[in-house]
Amino acid sequence: MNNSAHTTSSPLSIAIVGAGKIGSAFAYQLARADHDVTVVARPGSDRLRQLQRDQGIVTRTGERAATRVADALDEEAAYDLVVVTTLAHQVEAVLPALRRSKARCVHFMLNTFEPERLRNAMGERRSTFGMPMVSASLNAQGQLRSTINSSRKTLHDDQRWVQLFASCGIPSAFEGNMMLWLRCHVPICIGMEAISVAAKRRGKGASWAQAMIVARGLHAVFAIIREQGHGLYPRSKSAFASSPTILVASMLWLVSRVAPIRESLANGLNECRALIDEVVAAATVEQKAALAAAAKSVMAMKPAEQK
Repeated sequence: MNNSAHTTSSPLSIAIVGAGKIGSAFAYQLARADHDVTVVARPGSDRLRQLQRDQGIVTRTGERAATRVADALDEEAAYDLVVVTTLAHQVEAVLPALRRSKARCVHFMLNTFEPERLRNAMGERRSTFGMPMVSASLNAQGQLRSTINSSRKTLHDDQRWVQLFASCGIPSAFEGNMMLWLRCHVPICIGMEAISVAAKRRGKGASWAQAMIVARGLHAVFAIIREQGHGLYPRSKSAFASSPTILVASMLWLVSRVAPIRESLANGLNECRALIDEVVAAATVEQKAALAAAAKSVMAMKPAEQK
């Protein structure tokens, strides 16, 4: 990773691949700081039509940040930076274009259990990683509402992007062990999304039986990480992994009864399913009998597809 100082005094050419709430929040802040921003949205999507209508990002208070809008990444454009904010189940579709592109750096900012696979696909010198720590939403008209809290800093493993994002009003911090941070964040992501989907389908909070299934699955993901030879990072993840199953289940059971959290995280159904598949595939590749039971527990919390 290149952690050398980087000046943000000159406008950069930046593409945001993924025009959902996080991608839109980033695009808004970067464009308002006078960077040349292109937002890439899925062809034929409502979000693409909204962006084309507005020619940029519009907030719920009527403020606007002008951006370019595209339905595919311009592979010939020598972007200074491409920020990828797709969900886990969507990144495969954009990897070929990212590999072919002339972008100088691709910054993956998404949940993934195997960040090394993305790095290998792009090349170590051209790929960096991070994790958004902003809260954002889009209403039916595509208007953005974002909350940027100075106490929750977006993480990056390249000092250049720490400086860039911070200069655009997005509090940021350097994380030198970003790859392991991402892997160890996946159990929490899966657990919260799985319990929220279960609760929403039940029409109220999750049942105790559902909470126990998810808690066992969450612990199983941590067990797989350990079996792969990784430590748990940061320390808070290790503490979580060592908590009794009944305590984790109680926390999940309570969270599922908070309607705003439940409704928001239940939208992560497809991401949850994709991440579970990543974890189970990694356990299978290890070909260790010790992982068979863990993989079974992980699969047990996988939400069924939406009918």
